Amino acid sequence: MRRVYFDHSATTPVRPEVVEVMLDYLKDNFGNPTSLHYFGRQVRKALEEAREKVAGAIGARPEEIVFTSGGTESDNMAIHGVAMISKNRGNHIITSAVEHHAVINTFKALGKQGFTVTILPVDKYGMVSVEDLANAITDKTILISIMHANNEVGTIQPIKELAALAREKGIPFHTDAVQSMGKIPVNVDELGVDLLSISGHKIYGPKGVGALYIRKGTRWRQSLFHGGAQERLRRAGTENVSGIIALGKACELAVQDLEKESVYLAGLRDKLIKEVMDKIPNVRLTGHPTRRLPNHASFCFEFIEGESMLLSLDMKGIAASSGSACTSGSLEPSHVLLAMGIPHEMAHGSIRITLGRDNTAEDIDYFMEIMPPIVERLRAMSPLDQENEFAMESSCAACKVSSSCHR
Repeated sequence: MRRVYFDHSATTPVRPEVVEVMLDYLKDNFGNPTSLHYFGRQVRKALEEAREKVAGAIGARPEEIVFTSGGTESDNMAIHGVAMISKNRGNHIITSAVEHHAVINTFKALGKQGFTVTILPVDKYGMVSVEDLANAITDKTILISIMHANNEVGTIQPIKELAALAREKGIPFHTDAVQSMGKIPVNVDELGVDLLSISGHKIYGPKGVGALYIRKGTRWRQSLFHGGAQERLRRAGTENVSGIIALGKACELAVQDLEKESVYLAGLRDKLIKEVMDKIPNVRLTGHPTRRLPNHASFCFEFIEGESMLLSLDMKGIAASSGSACTSGSLEPSHVLLAMGIPHEMAHGSIRITLGRDNTAEDIDYFMEIMPPIVERLRAMSPLDQENEFAMESSCAACKVSSSCHR
């Protein structure tokens, strides 16, 4: 059976070039980079070269990079580290309603520790407003964290404008760039951010490795780990050497191929969106129509459960997702879609198609050959239909008489 992988926002296959450099540090160069002898020194040298590659990929200095176990750890370290060192200056922290759970749940945890949390709303495309952020800032605000691009709907936030406002007020600004890295340009100076998170397995590197950028001079303190002096006392624990070497290579390749790959993926994405919207009725494109990641297409199919679609697609060899892979075990509708004002009933019918460098136009054609009959079959079986679904639960008066209402 033909297999098509359309879930690159969940994870990506490791590139052969990355595997090749990684294997050497699993087999032959096994030393501990903290050791002073030859074996350790050889690995230390390679690890610092990887740090230079990661820093170079985002316009940072090598000493501003801390290696972590991935995006979730980077987000936790960034938020917790700034909040804890600044808690005597203020207790107000700001994020948005569409953040990944690695950010929003960290904010909620800090809320239970005495911090006041403001969660900014978004518009129907999932965009945060600069004006809303300006209105939320108080003299007690000590941290702002807004993601660069959304993992579920692909919307790219106006980070440059949001971070400029934070800098004007002297407030550290963190962005989760896990989804944007390798898809669009990510430069810490151009964005104006103080902290930034990336993850290896989203950019054709291995799982279990990531990095946190901390701008020199930012008030931040390690507050999660207790242990050795690795990473200049910023992240205790023996370094994941093979993962770090691989991350350096993956970052190098991501920057090298960015321009060509983003154009290619945007072409596939636009073909997919046009064909879905033209050929399948009662579908809503979610996320911003233009300010979205080049590899990202997401939809809500009315009158169908997302899981049913995914299982049907899987039986035909197509791997997609209904939203964030990190919440795929939850039966609750996406908090991102609900924050965008999409009704519960419609949010349950979400599907996310995220393209990768190995996808082709033929993959899109195969999807469009398979998907319309699946939608037709599931709608025929569904207890929800165009006549009664919205009347049952929606509080929107317009929705009760028209399924085309997208309030």
